[in-house]
Amino acid sequence: MGPSPIVLVPGACLGGWAWRDVGRDLRGRGHDVYPVTLTGLGERVHLAGPSVDLNTHINDVVNLLEYEDLDRVVLVGHSYAGIVITGVEDRSAPRLHSCVYLDTSPIPDGMALTDVQPPEMRERQRRDVDERGDGWRWPVPDRATLAPGTYGSIAGLNDEHLRAFRERGTPQPYATFTTPLRLKNGGAARAERHEAIFCTAGGMTAELVRRLMQEGDPRAAVFSKGDWEFRELATGHWPMFSTPDSLSELLHDIAASA
Repeated sequence: MGPSPIVLVPGACLGGWAWRDVGRDLRGRGHDVYPVTLTGLGERVHLAGPSVDLNTHINDVVNLLEYEDLDRVVLVGHSYAGIVITGVEDRSAPRLHSCVYLDTSPIPDGMALTDVQPPEMRERQRRDVDERGDGWRWPVPDRATLAPGTYGSIAGLNDEHLRAFRERGTPQPYATFTTPLRLKNGGAARAERHEAIFCTAGGMTAELVRRLMQEGDPRAAVFSKGDWEFRELATGHWPMFSTPDSLSELLHDIAASA
């Protein structure tokens, strides 16, 4: 049996192109790699519209697993895609070995991404959607918007990375943020392993999460179900750009365990 296939699901406004360097390294290590472009983003921007929602994106990944007939998959979700892979796990757990949350975490059944955002972030996004996104899409955040770290630390990003984000990023259909996650199996369908990779420049570390869990802090409650492996990268929120080699090394180690 060869290495487990690795499916890479990018965060908001990104397409499969964002995984180029990570994918190249993992293929060099012998892995089959499937960088996903979700409906309405990247080279699939022509499919964007108000009806594209969270369920559309969950179906994108479920159908990839089915039609490529993938098994023992290492499924990676970055940022926004954390809620996507939670939905995929609920529907396709028998095909998965590991769910990897890259600087993100699961969201409970019945909640939307906007439900767990700080009020100021939610209000700013809604304003940007109404004023600059035709009422249904969230514009790609520019450098000035990203710099304060509201949407994640930009540590490690250089001018080339930020230019690629600006030129190749695509507006995110806002319904993907506001659609509640509906788990058909109530969270009972589980992959064999769950991994969280924390990008520590944003202030979140494995030690901090473990302490919050011990204290019963509700912010860490999502990690209390099942056994989790915590890993870290000393970089900002977009490690596929800032530290692709280190990220691919971690993903290679996770896939090797499958």
